[in-house]
Amino acid sequence: MDKELAPEIANRSRNRSLLIGVVVVIVLAIAITWLRDAVKTSVEGGKIRTATAEIGPVENSLNATGEVIPAYEQIITSPIRASIRRVLLTPGTAVKPGQAILDLDKSLTEIELEKLNDQLALKRNGIDQLRMKLNKSLYDAEVNDQIKLLNINRLRAELEGSMRLKKVGGSTGEDVTRAENALRVAELEKKQLENDLAYNRQSMGASLRETTLQAQIEEKNLKELTHKLKQADIIADRPGVLTWVNENIGSAVNEGEMLAKLADLASFRVEGSCSDVYADQVKVGLPVIVKVNETNLRGLITQVKPAIKNGIVQFVIQLDNNHHASLRPDMKVEVFVITDRVARAVRVANGPAFKGKRKQFIYVLPKGSTVARRREVALGLSNFDYVEIKSGLQAGEQVILTDLSDYEHLEEITIEPKR
Repeated sequence: MDKELAPEIANRSRNRSLLIGVVVVIVLAIAITWLRDAVKTSVEGGKIRTATAEIGPVENSLNATGEVIPAYEQIITSPIRASIRRVLLTPGTAVKPGQAILDLDKSLTEIELEKLNDQLALKRNGIDQLRMKLNKSLYDAEVNDQIKLLNINRLRAELEGSMRLKKVGGSTGEDVTRAENALRVAELEKKQLENDLAYNRQSMGASLRETTLQAQIEEKNLKELTHKLKQADIIADRPGVLTWVNENIGSAVNEGEMLAKLADLASFRVEGSCSDVYADQVKVGLPVIVKVNETNLRGLITQVKPAIKNGIVQFVIQLDNNHHASLRPDMKVEVFVITDRVARAVRVANGPAFKGKRKQFIYVLPKGSTVARRREVALGLSNFDYVEIKSGLQAGEQVILTDLSDYEHLEEITIEPKR
């Protein structure tokens, strides 16, 4: 005879069956949902973005970054050793030509200038003394030469007299020989005197030229220091904005030490940089597009810096419109270097659908249709605006730009109306 189960056991069995039933229902719901998504062949129209193929130019570009800097920034340095007495302008001040920026203490240079003046005066006095000495020496030598000439004439007359006396028996041959020797010695002494005279003239002339050259060097040093002293009036020679100034009043500055920076904020240039992977493509003369907020500015690469630092190539861009209102110093911008260009191509606006491959599948939506069809296309040049379609698409056809990778196994996709 069967025995009735206790109520607790019956309730436990009933609850277990109910729990199993709920789990089975949930699993079936999840499976149905997954299966529906897996075989889904439609997408909401509000979730896609489309573009129409057209004929137009396409430029191939590589991405880079850039920084806007003033077209020029003048560095003002100290021309002399001095100390800062007063700072007349602060950074950020607009400066006009002729406006003073700093006041330097120039007393040391002024003392040095006076010293050079004294040295130059001494050199000039030395030149005068040397010239007087040269004139006296030349005069004395010329007088001695004349005296020697007179002495030679006297000895020649004595020789002639001795020779006449010898003919009449009034003198001997020894007297004639003695007179001849005396004349020959006098002539040799005159030649020696003339040689000394020529040497002294050349030697003292060289000494005079040397001293004159030294005086000219002193004079040039004096002019140079005078010019530096004038430059020590630190004033702006062009309009601009003071971006930096040495504000350490009383501090000593050496010759060539930076005192201030003056920038022209009316015009700008861009310093670009990109990965050294593109080093062989970045060249002087290539056109560039600089994207400033929503504005595109065109320009050219005017300089490629030879050194590669930390895997980065740096280059300088000259903008066609270097005074555009959107430009600001130290602004970070996007740079696109144009490496190639096709004047007439079938092009489509760039979007997530394009993966950078040479051949890929896209979905084309015929005009008036709600069914997009998969099509293989060959891609060419590309930039941040457009992609060149070399084959597989005609101008006027509509392309889905949204990434539909989840549907790439489908030949067709139904576009549902916007909800």
